Order: sequence, then structure tokens, then C-alpha cells
Amino acid sequence: MKRICGFLSVALFCLAVPALAADATGTWKWSVERNGQKIESTLKLKQEGTKLTGTLVGRNNTETEITDGKVDGDDVSFKVTREFNGNKIVQTYKGKLSDDSIKGKVEFERNGESQSRDWEAKKG
Repeated sequence: MKRICGFLSVALFCLAVPALAADATGTWKWSVERNGQKIESTLKLKQEGTKLTGTLVGRNNTETEITDGKVDGDDVSFKVTREFNGNKIVQTYKGKLSDDSIKGKVEFERNGESQSRDWEAKKG
């Protein structure tokens, strides 16, 4: 009987304690090739609860603040708004967070058409 009570106590404790969520805080890097040119990006994130803040450093070392940053379990999302030739371009990043990578899609509109690309960042 003591064994059964002990087992049940451990099982109930495990159910009552939520699983530790992944932490997006850190520096994340990735590169893409466009028109024969390698473009490197660095994402600096800070997570506080479900809120995500930070900056994205891209072409010409331009640093842009992220907006609407959220973490829900291992799902990460944020937006980056840039200006190009007088036009604002909003990119929406969504991805799954694991220990040392975020893998997902970035969605944006170009010439009135919705487009998306895969992206994968590595911590480091």
C-alpha cells in the first residue's frame, strides 16, 4: 500500500508541475542566398514570460526592432517592419523553438502577392 501511495504521489506531482518551456532569449544567426549574394542575419531576443522583444540585424548591419513578439510553449512569433524605396514591408516570422534552433516560415507581401520562405536560426 505504501508503494502505491508513493507512486501516486509522484505521478500527481509530475502532472501538477508544468513542463519547462523553451527559452528564446539569446543571439540567433542564419544566412540566405539571394541573387548570388549571401545575406547574414542576427536576431537578438529577450523573453520575459510569453513576451518577446529584441532586434534583427540584417543587410548593411541595419538593426530593426521586432514587434508583436510572443512565445507560446515552443512556438515563437514576431514581426519586423522595414522601409524600402519609400514602402513599408512587414515580415511575419513564425517558428518552433528547440534547444539551439528556431525553424519556421517568414511571410511577407511583395508586389501585392503574399509570399513565404523557410528560415532556420541557430543559437550562438
